[in-house]
Amino acid sequence: MSKKKNQLNHLAIIMDGNGRWAKKRHQPRVFGHREGMDNVERITLAADKLGIKVLTLYAFSTENWARPKEEVAYLMNLPVRFFDKYMPTLMENNVKVNIMGYLDELPPKTYDIVQRSMAETANNTGLVLNFAFNYGSRREITSVMKELGGLIEAGALSSEDITEDLISKHLMTARFGPYSDPDLLIRTSGEQRISNFLLWQIAYSELAFSPKAWPDFNEDDLKMFVENYQTRNRRFGKVDESDS
Repeated sequence: MSKKKNQLNHLAIIMDGNGRWAKKRHQPRVFGHREGMDNVERITLAADKLGIKVLTLYAFSTENWARPKEEVAYLMNLPVRFFDKYMPTLMENNVKVNIMGYLDELPPKTYDIVQRSMAETANNTGLVLNFAFNYGSRREITSVMKELGGLIEAGALSSEDITEDLISKHLMTARFGPYSDPDLLIRTSGEQRISNFLLWQIAYSELAFSPKAWPDFNEDDLKMFVENYQTRNRRFGKVDESDS
């Protein structure tokens, strides 16, 4: 009897290696970010074809503000360039855009395009393209703790009411319902660390690492990782009958 394949509903990707990719080609780091932006479109369409329902991409972390000012300014302009260039394709493919993070801290032009992209695709019912932009997981969890603490101080909640499920419902991914936690997390560029990304949500996610920098990560690579995920034995802390 063949084993049932795992269904991959939520895929998260840490898009790493743009700067190093550019440096190897004797180009400025922003050249790598531009190529990485174009790859978002390719991977989004490939993920859609593979039946993935939510694709979360780590685009800009709360720590990335510490990068050189010129690079940060370029990264802040990338959403403008991306949505100006690819919005027709996203609409044609019924892709719904979501951006999670501390958006009120973004420059006005970036904030405006982010809000407009979500509004324009709000009625789309296909794959959710979810950008984590100005996002950091420790800050997200801290914000939830402050919110719950405020409810306790106001008498609207008691400490006994706090459960894992309640915390999950206050996280930024709660809007994805049953797909709030990634099934698989991929990081490109050969680095094997999480970098403050979805720390609560990936508690039982499968992890995979690609040696390729993000601009070189292609549709075939994605398909390979998805197929590998589908064959994995996900126990969630339990004992598989075949192991006993």
